[in-house]
Amino acid sequence: MKKIITIFLMGTIFFASNAQTNTENPLLKKWTGPYGGVPAFDVYKVSDFKPAIQFAIQEKLNEIDAIANNSKAPTFDNTIAALERSGETISRISTVYGIYRSNLSSPEFNAVDTEMSPKFSELKDKINQNKKLFTRIETLYNSKESKKLRSEQQRLIWLYYTNFVREGAKLNDQDKEKVAKINKELAGLFTKFSQNLLAEEHNQYVALTTESDFDGLPEEVKKAAMADAKERKLNVLGTIANTRSSIEPFLTFSTRRDLREKAFDIFVKRGDNGNANDNNATLVSILELRTKKAKLLGYPTFADWSLSNKMAKDPQKTLDLMLSVWEPAVKKVHEDVAEMQKIVDTEGGKFKIQPWDYRFYAEKVRKAKYDLDQNEVKPYLQLEKLREGMFWVAGELFNLSFRQITNVPVYHPDVRVWEVSNKVTGKVVGLWYFDPYARAGKRSGAWMNAYRDQQKLDGEVLTIVSNNCNFIKGADNEPILISWDDASTLFHEFGHALHGLCSNVTYPSLAGTSVARDYVEFPSQLLEHWLATPEVLNKFALHYKTNQPLPQSLVDRIEKAANFGEGFATVETISSSLVDMKLHLTTTTIDPHKFEIETLDALHMPSEIVMRHRIPQFGHIFSSDGYAAGYYSYLWADVINADAWEAFTEGNGPYDKAVAKRLYDTVFSVGNTIDNERSYENFRGRAPKTDALMRARNFPIAKKD
Repeated sequence: MKKIITIFLMGTIFFASNAQTNTENPLLKKWTGPYGGVPAFDVYKVSDFKPAIQFAIQEKLNEIDAIANNSKAPTFDNTIAALERSGETISRISTVYGIYRSNLSSPEFNAVDTEMSPKFSELKDKINQNKKLFTRIETLYNSKESKKLRSEQQRLIWLYYTNFVREGAKLNDQDKEKVAKINKELAGLFTKFSQNLLAEEHNQYVALTTESDFDGLPEEVKKAAMADAKERKLNVLGTIANTRSSIEPFLTFSTRRDLREKAFDIFVKRGDNGNANDNNATLVSILELRTKKAKLLGYPTFADWSLSNKMAKDPQKTLDLMLSVWEPAVKKVHEDVAEMQKIVDTEGGKFKIQPWDYRFYAEKVRKAKYDLDQNEVKPYLQLEKLREGMFWVAGELFNLSFRQITNVPVYHPDVRVWEVSNKVTGKVVGLWYFDPYARAGKRSGAWMNAYRDQQKLDGEVLTIVSNNCNFIKGADNEPILISWDDASTLFHEFGHALHGLCSNVTYPSLAGTSVARDYVEFPSQLLEHWLATPEVLNKFALHYKTNQPLPQSLVDRIEKAANFGEGFATVETISSSLVDMKLHLTTTTIDPHKFEIETLDALHMPSEIVMRHRIPQFGHIFSSDGYAAGYYSYLWADVINADAWEAFTEGNGPYDKAVAKRLYDTVFSVGNTIDNERSYENFRGRAPKTDALMRARNFPIAKKD
């Protein structure tokens, strides 16, 4: 008896101590301050994550058990709405955890990430495999009474039911256990793949050691290279970082063919160097586990499982779409390469165009055909002016206004924050965080995050969104000049942010960008069009020295050259999309190198181009399940985007108030409250037509029987 008492007392002491720790852990505290609370980035520490995650996971599971074990009959309020209210703590922690993972990676954080990422997977499986909980959801799904609920509530019940079934809620206990084990293994492999890729990007570079190594580079690229070398504390003149934002300008402008090849080589071999960061074995394991999981869940391939909750539904539909665009794109590439080769031959180059030559000679062709030099345009593309231009477009289309604030903490000095409000009513709708610059510990690319989803379940909750990019800072106190492609990316990611900021729904699971993966890229791709409108170019494309707008003659040349390079961009992207889909339609173990070569050979991939994302560095599909068997989404969404843009051009132009209001009412504000196909049909009055995409890319339109 005495022994039992001692154990009990020790347990009491432990929990008291643990409670004190939890009280002090800033990650476990509710967000406080203005705007309904904001993340307390000024007090978080990496060491806070593990204990906070462990506590919050248990808290979430306790909440789930309370819902599942409710003795009262299931209702929307005591089951579905209760699920929407659950897990506030783990949701907040997951947000901050994700921010660290993408923006503040370090050896200390990576150790935590490796240990904790499988815990999130375990939590998800424990919820999805809770029999009592699923029974309550299934009862509501099949209930006649549920059909009397509001349409948004019916949609939410449908979403919960289909997600649970898709994740194995109807499996027997033995198969559920197998799926959970696979998910846990996958979570660890995803983390390993991401960390390997980040290490390759940060540890590798091209050193510029002599003045001649800078030949051909624009001034801002030179300065960025010098700044990068300084940040690395290297005794060289400059360095070209192994990220897209550094490599692509170098490949476009450097006259040093030998250095272009070096830069190209390190970029396309990320994760494929046979070293400690090699991703080949990791990705093979991921593919094998995905195949096992799909079969357990009743699908012939992982691609079939992945598309079960997408607009496309059927993998063959995506292949048909991609192949219909592939052939005209390849034909265009061959035509463009022939023109480039003529320049090489005229200059006495005596070599065949290689992938590290493509951008360099494409730029020469652009200048020759359209009298358009990217370096002539770039002085007008100031990052901060274009940001102002995005704000202006958001105001014209959706009546949003932006006011910079400094009364909220940020996770890095580079980050700035704006309050977003409706400029007609003055009502605040959310916050926009902007993190534009590349740095050590930040993954490459550009993206949007929702720190908190908009909702009205228990009163108005403001959304918090962010846009993150990897522009090179360059010299202090000088404007950041970016390329036209980078400017398009800036508008693209802002489109995702607007999708979140315009959200006007009741339930957080249906808010903002919580739509099908092959629909979510539509609003963002659509917003890219406004960059090229005369209104934006005249007001915000201002020369960084003279403050004069782009001259009309240059605007005209930009418009004439609008489709230049479309073949390259299409082939580069669709090759990755096709390889992704074929990888996930395959159920046997693959050799990544052999698979890539054989697949591209069968497609007659132009030898002058490589995939936008080679398999060992394809973070979209191997850092999570997010875009796995889903990279086609960019093309699928682009069909919708091209068709939607014609709604404006058929109307009174890009700033047609009636069309913009319809876009807000039927797309940007509704989230996932209605079927995505019906949402688009409500906007356009019909389903999208692929002809619009072919017109947009200046490809021939296939005749219909």
